[in-house]
Amino acid sequence: PAWSVRRTDGPVRVLHVLTNSFPRTQSGYAVRSHAVLRAQRAAGTQVRAVTRIGYPVTVGMVGAAREDVVDGIEYRRLLPTRLAPTPAARLVQMTRLLAREVEAFRPQVLHTTTNFQNALVTRAVARSYGLAWVYEMRGVLEQTWVASRPADQQAEALESERFRLLRAKETEMALAADAVVVLSQVQREDLIERGVPAERIRIISNAVDDAVLEAPEVGAAQARAGLGLPRDGFWVGSVSSLVDYEGFDVLLEAVARCRANGVDVRCLLVGDGVSRPGLEAHAAELGLGPQVCVLPGRVPQDEALAWYQALDLFCVPRKDTPVCRSVTPIKPFTAMALGRPVLVSDLPALREVAARGEGAVFPAEDVVALATAMSTAAGHPRNAVASGQNGTRPGVPAGLPTWSRNGGLYAALYEELI
Repeated sequence: PAWSVRRTDGPVRVLHVLTNSFPRTQSGYAVRSHAVLRAQRAAGTQVRAVTRIGYPVTVGMVGAAREDVVDGIEYRRLLPTRLAPTPAARLVQMTRLLAREVEAFRPQVLHTTTNFQNALVTRAVARSYGLAWVYEMRGVLEQTWVASRPADQQAEALESERFRLLRAKETEMALAADAVVVLSQVQREDLIERGVPAERIRIISNAVDDAVLEAPEVGAAQARAGLGLPRDGFWVGSVSSLVDYEGFDVLLEAVARCRANGVDVRCLLVGDGVSRPGLEAHAAELGLGPQVCVLPGRVPQDEALAWYQALDLFCVPRKDTPVCRSVTPIKPFTAMALGRPVLVSDLPALREVAARGEGAVFPAEDVVALATAMSTAAGHPRNAVASGQNGTRPGVPAGLPTWSRNGGLYAALYEELI
């Protein structure tokens, strides 16, 4: 390269290679990416991000700019005049465009995220310039693909060649990276079983923005009134993508069961996704009217905390699928930070989340057990919340992971690599 990658007295420079990002995509992936970038910058790391070739034009945003700046974070777009005609040729094209970004920014580390296509390109460019590179495995690609299949096809998908090849490619990239970041202990153990050296794997979990810990305390009924929702009732729900494996059909059935037993439990599911029409129809079938079950869709980012605060109980009723056993969600940490009790399916990755605070578990996909847990919480709402002895609002766990702490973990990792 035309510059030295050796450490100087200045800040470490890291170029992130992402699949998508703010402000064009609002997803858990984009939320974590932005939180990571802000935390790293606050920790003294100089950061910039680029997104996959063609994005966001390839998702319908034809007039998109070549750069977006959000909260001072630069998201640069790899937008060729014309996309190459085949997947392999597009990877070569992306490699060349990423090399230009490396020449312009002169990073000391390249940091990419799932999936293996990002990693293939990042590895090639890192090798060309003699740079260290990090592979952050947020999801489990092959398991996510299985979870997207109809339930009666998932067993066959697990035995398919596609599953085997996807898993092998992800393993190959993890083995090739200078360091691998995962979100949970269960992911770490899985990679060790695949042969990735334990010392190269770092757990940097999802976390909560420090500013959320400082947000004024607002009661659930008060928050609901501000949003035009009924103050009455015990409201359970989530802020999430609405997809099948999240298990919200189970949640609706449990709410209906509570109400049939005379407990005024109501439901709020904030977000959008392919399952939303089916959930709306299921709620109607169960007799859960608009005063009892609310699905507002996506909400503006600056209103998000109010929707969390409107809940008396934050629920993650994920189904017992391979991807749900491995991948931790980001949203429960925000709920915990706002003092809301959390109830999750009893799955390995979700047990890790519950253990961070005062979370409770119930057997996955068990409607009766979920209804019982919600009825108990409705009868004793404050019993599900910690005593608040940690100097913040009641119910906030003292050991809750924060993005400011994570920024320091990343900085330490980069120091080791360069």
